[in-house]
Amino acid sequence: MLKLNGVLKDYLWGGQKLKTLFGRENGGKILAESWEVSVHPDGESTVAGGNGTLAQYLRAHPCAVDEEGNPFPVLIKYIDAKQNLSVQVHPNDEYARRVEHDNGKTEMWYIVSADEGAFIYCGLKRDTDREEFLRKVHDGTVEELLNAIPVKAGDCFLIKAGTVHAIGAGCVICEVQQSSNVTYRVYDYNRRDANGNLRQLHVEKAVDVINFHAFRDETGGGKAQSTAGGKIRLLTECEYFCCRELQLNGTYLETADRSFLTVNVLEGQGTVNGEPYVAGDCFFLPCGESAQLQGIGKMILTTKP
Repeated sequence: MLKLNGVLKDYLWGGQKLKTLFGRENGGKILAESWEVSVHPDGESTVAGGNGTLAQYLRAHPCAVDEEGNPFPVLIKYIDAKQNLSVQVHPNDEYARRVEHDNGKTEMWYIVSADEGAFIYCGLKRDTDREEFLRKVHDGTVEELLNAIPVKAGDCFLIKAGTVHAIGAGCVICEVQQSSNVTYRVYDYNRRDANGNLRQLHVEKAVDVINFHAFRDETGGGKAQSTAGGKIRLLTECEYFCCRELQLNGTYLETADRSFLTVNVLEGQGTVNGEPYVAGDCFFLPCGESAQLQGIGKMILTTKP
């Protein structure tokens, strides 16, 4: 079992809630994201104790991901949106690998906390087409096409590649996504960066990959079910990852017999295989190992499907 340290990102729309919730310290600067579990070259999470990076560990132990030694499929991060994020979209694998030499990005958003009135944009309200969408982008009214969803803590959404989306101000999110860093900004509220420049948009690439049909929810989450040691709820499952919420109250045991297991602690305190945890701690268990979680808390468990 490895305990991991995140990689901090100070994008202009971030705040300070990750410090309050999870003890992330960024020297007083804006803290937008913490990449908790990552082998992506744009931010590799490190192993606690100065034992290198997760990417280095997996190169040395390829069957830690699964029995076939496949590449590590996910990137898990926390996001604090003090301001609205840009309206954006991610390509699928075929487009991203051909054009960007990276993976596509399907992702899951779990709402950790949400201010009163907070919302997300997820997909389109109705069917449209490339031409209408471009007109709306260029005249600044594209938000009229977007599907706004009020959110609260515990909500979960599967956002497939091609779905135009944006995180609204006041949301803190745990995001589980494909291991990718490809984002096409469509609209950014005419916002300027730290140097006073309008932020770069990627409209032409975006309209190559957007699904212009009305949003259809494919999250497929379930209700919390009682299990030994607490309650567990399927959040979502797709071809890249399976995510569950564990509400721990006692002792929960799981063997990662076919896949790695990551544990992202959102609340509480206790132990994982005897090692203490508090909110914000993150653990990686290689394929074949068992996890014994004891205590009280809430956590996101992620595996391959």
